[in-house]
Amino acid sequence: MEIKGQIEEIVYTNEENSYTVCTLSLEDDTMLTAVGYLPFLSIGDVVILYGKMVNHNMYGEQFKVDTFEKVMPVSTKEIEKYLGSGIIKGVGPVTSKKIINKFGDNAIYILRFEPYKLAEISGITSAKATQISDEFNKQWELWQIVIFLQKYGIGATNANRVYKEFGINAIQKIEENPYILLSVLYGVDFKAVDKMAIDLGIDYDSNFRIASGIKYALYTSSRNGNTCVLKQNLLEYVSNILGVEKEVVDNEISALLISKEIYLENEKLFLKHYYEAEESVAQRLLMMCNDSVKKYHSLGDKISTTEKKLGITLSEEQKKAVESIFKNKVTIITGGPGTGKTTVIKTAITIMQKEDLDVALCAPTGRAAKRITETTGEEAKTLHRLLELGKTVEDEIELSYNVAKIDKDVVIVDEMSMVDIVLMHFLLRGLLDKTRLVLIGDSDQLPSVGPGNVLKDLIDSDIIPTVKLTNIYRQAAESNIITNAHMINNGEMIDLAKKDGDFFFMRGNDIVNQLGDLVSNRLTKYGDYDSMQDIQVLTPTKKGDTGTKNLNKELQKILNPATPMKKEKTFGDVIYREGDKVMQIKNNYDMYWESLDKKMYGSGVFNGDMGKINKISDEGIEVVFDEERVVNYDMSVLEELEHAYAVTIHKSQGSEFPVVVMPIVSGPPMLYTRNLLYTGVTRARELLVIVGQENIVNFMINNSNIKERNTGLQYKLQKYMQIFAKM
Repeated sequence: MEIKGQIEEIVYTNEENSYTVCTLSLEDDTMLTAVGYLPFLSIGDVVILYGKMVNHNMYGEQFKVDTFEKVMPVSTKEIEKYLGSGIIKGVGPVTSKKIINKFGDNAIYILRFEPYKLAEISGITSAKATQISDEFNKQWELWQIVIFLQKYGIGATNANRVYKEFGINAIQKIEENPYILLSVLYGVDFKAVDKMAIDLGIDYDSNFRIASGIKYALYTSSRNGNTCVLKQNLLEYVSNILGVEKEVVDNEISALLISKEIYLENEKLFLKHYYEAEESVAQRLLMMCNDSVKKYHSLGDKISTTEKKLGITLSEEQKKAVESIFKNKVTIITGGPGTGKTTVIKTAITIMQKEDLDVALCAPTGRAAKRITETTGEEAKTLHRLLELGKTVEDEIELSYNVAKIDKDVVIVDEMSMVDIVLMHFLLRGLLDKTRLVLIGDSDQLPSVGPGNVLKDLIDSDIIPTVKLTNIYRQAAESNIITNAHMINNGEMIDLAKKDGDFFFMRGNDIVNQLGDLVSNRLTKYGDYDSMQDIQVLTPTKKGDTGTKNLNKELQKILNPATPMKKEKTFGDVIYREGDKVMQIKNNYDMYWESLDKKMYGSGVFNGDMGKINKISDEGIEVVFDEERVVNYDMSVLEELEHAYAVTIHKSQGSEFPVVVMPIVSGPPMLYTRNLLYTGVTRARELLVIVGQENIVNFMINNSNIKERNTGLQYKLQKYMQIFAKM
C-alpha cells in the first residue's frame, strides 16, 4: 500500500536506530498510526509511506512501513503546520501563521530563495530572516542526503554526520568520490560504498577504485592500532574485497608510491600521515639524543639534599633514573606499579625547582593528569591543553597543524603508554630546542587507542636512554594488588584462595547479581566506600551479560533507580536519569563548560572524563565533571555520553580508583590477554575484587599472545641512528 499524510505526533522514537511510532493525518482528515524505521521525521513533515496494514494484538490496527519518502508540504494548511511544528529554529505557531498570511502557497519559495522578504513581517528582523532560511535549507539538504544514501543501501542515520562533514555540497562531493564516505562513517560497509561507486559510473577495474581499496585497507588497519600493513597481507586483502588480481593491486600500489600518497618501508605499506609522523618522531628524538645538555655538577649531593627534604631514601636504580633525567636531553623511566616512578618524578621536580628550571607536567588524558597532580602535588595538564590542539588533529590528521610552543625547560609526560604516534609527533613539534623531555610509563600496559605503540617502540629500539625500575618498595610490597600485578605480568599464577589483604577473588555463580550486591552493599559496609564515588566496575568487554552495555543497565537499577523526583531522558535504548554516573567517550574540543561557581569557563571535554548527571530538562542534560565543570548536552551530542557504572578496562587506562570490581568470565582469547588483566588490576588503589572463574583468570595470565601492532618507529630510529653515526 501507499499512503500520504502529515505527521501529527511522534509517539516514540529510538534515537539509535530511528525506529518510530507516529500518528499520521491523512488527506481525508482521518488519523492513522504508523510504525517503522523513520529517521529524521518531525511533527509537521509530509510523507509518503509504503507498506501494509497489520493488526497488533495490543495496539490494534497499524501501518507497518517498509520504505518512505518525505515531500515538502504543498497546501497552505500543510505548510503552516510544518513551520509551526518547531522544526525550524525561531519559528513557532504564531510566526508560522504570519508567514502563511503574508506569502500563502509561495512561502516555501520565499524561505528557500528570497529570505530577505521575511523581514517584511512584523517581529522578524533581517538577521532572524537569514537564520530562519538557513535552518530551513539545512533541513532541506539533510533530507536530500537521506534519500540519496538510502538509494544505495546506506543507513539514513548516517545522513547527519555526512552533512556535518561536507555541508550543502555533500551529494556532489560523494558523486565525485563515493569512497570519501569511508573516512567519515566509521563501520560503514565497504561493499555498499563500492556498489554505489560502480552504480555512479566508476569502472570496475579503474585505477581510482583500486586506489580507494588500498587506502581503505590501510585506514581500517589504523583503526586497529597499526601504522602500517605488511605488503603481502595488503595485496591479499584488497584483491579479495575488490575481486581483482593481485597484480592489478600491485600496479596501483606502485602508482600510489610514485605519487607519495602511500609509502613502502621494510616490506610494510603506510598511509602518508602515519609514515611522516614516525619519520618526524624518529628524527627529532635522535637529534635530541645527540644534543649537548647543561651539566649539573654535584648531582649526587643534590639528590642527597632532596632525599632529606622529602624524607625519603632512593634506591640505586631510582638515583640512576634521576641522574639520567639531568644527563640526557630525553629520558624514559619505565616500571610497573610500586616501583617508585612517582618518587623519581617528585625528586627530579624538587631539584629542578631548586635550579630555577621551569617544568611542565602532563599526561594524555584528563583523568591521568588529575592523578599525577594528586600524587606529586604539582599541577599537570593534558597534552591537548598544553599543545592547544583542536579537533583538526583527529578529524584530518594535518601534521603541519600549528601547535602551541611549550616554553619550558623540562616537559615530563606521565602514562606514556597511552600516547599514539600522531600525539607524539605534535608533542615533539611543540618543544623548544632548550627543552628536556622525560617520558614516564609502563610498557606492559595496554597500548594507545590510536595508531602506534610509541613507548614500547622507543624502549625496544635501545637508542633512547631508558631506566627500568624493578624493585617493589616495602609499602607497595605489602599490597597484594601490587605483588599480584607483578606476578601476572611475569606470567606467574596467583593465589586466588587468599582471603585477606586488598586483593580478593569470588567464584562467580550469578555474576550480575553478585556485582550489584558488592557495589551497593557489601563493599560500602566493608570499607565505608561510596558506591558512586569510590567503587568502579571494570570489564574486559562491551558485550554479553558482564559487558558494559548490560551491566550499566543493571547497576543503574540498583544504584540510581527511577523515582518520581528524578527526571529522565531516553536516547536510543538508554535511559539517562538525574544522578547517573556517566563518561565522555570521545574528544570534543568545542564543548563549552563553566565551573560550578561560574568563575571559570572554557571549552573541551575529553575521552574518559567521568561525571554525574546533575539536571535533565527539555533542552538536554547537565553533567558535572570532576565535581567542578558543568557541561550541557543537547540531543546532537548525546551519543558522546555513556553510563559509567561499568567501563571497559581499555577506557580505564590512566585512571585509578579506590576500589575496582572486575568480572572475569569466558571471552574471546584474542581479547582475554595477560596485559588486559594486568592493566585492570593496576587500576585499583586500595581494594580489588575479581568475580568470576579461576580457570579464566589463569588462562589470561598464561595468554601472553598479545596481538603485535604493525609499526615502523623502531625501524626508523635504528635506520636514522646508522645514518647519524656515519655523519
